[in-house]
Amino acid sequence: MIFTDTHTHLYSEAFDEDQEQMIQRAMDAGVERFFIPAIDSTYTNAMLDLKKRYPENVHLMTGLHPTHVKENYLEELAHVKQMLEKENYVAVGEIGMDLYWDKTFKSEQQDAFHTQIKWSVENKLPIAIHCREAFDEVFEVLEEYKNTSLHGIFHCFTGNVEQAKKAVDLKMKLGIGGVVTFKNGKIDQFLDQIPLSEIVLETDAPYLAPVPYRGKRNESSYLVNVAAKLATVYNRDIAEIAEITTLNSREVFGI
Repeated sequence: MIFTDTHTHLYSEAFDEDQEQMIQRAMDAGVERFFIPAIDSTYTNAMLDLKKRYPENVHLMTGLHPTHVKENYLEELAHVKQMLEKENYVAVGEIGMDLYWDKTFKSEQQDAFHTQIKWSVENKLPIAIHCREAFDEVFEVLEEYKNTSLHGIFHCFTGNVEQAKKAVDLKMKLGIGGVVTFKNGKIDQFLDQIPLSEIVLETDAPYLAPVPYRGKRNESSYLVNVAAKLATVYNRDIAEIAEITTLNSREVFGI
């Protein structure tokens, strides 16, 4: 039984004290495939180091996170482009729009999103989308690429059923993590209306730990708790959830 964590920040400072042990706990729990999204250039070396140490299990993305789109975003984008040309990345991410914290750089976020999508299409790579309080804006951008090869994962999906169906229609799998276990998370109420073939598992570790760890540091071993909740939602056994969602992740990333 192999689980795939399609979105985990294993290089985060939150794991500085026990990174190796934390990854081993995940592997012991059956989580053997880790897909690592980028944030900005300051984390690149830590990500590359992680890949060197776990070449068979760790797969890297490159991209500029929307909350890190600031005055210097063009320099950061140049770094992303350089990395795409230099290293073997499996996706462009995480990219998108976040209007929850700050709307100051909204137009720059849109520009960065467009630019990185174009690179993903040119390089035939999937994308990992970050979207917070920006569904309309994100869908507006995605619609422009509907007739291209663009595909990927709508990371940490927290929208409603209509938005879920729209994301799937735009060739995005839904990244489901700890929120599905929250009492007020709401997505568990309609998720069974979305085919399991359109779902991938994620933790977003160290953020958004599932119940019963909510409020604590998240880690990739807790992916099993997310899978257990999906087993209930879809009325399948957990081994089936692991198999199907891992198959879906292979479809997205090609590995």
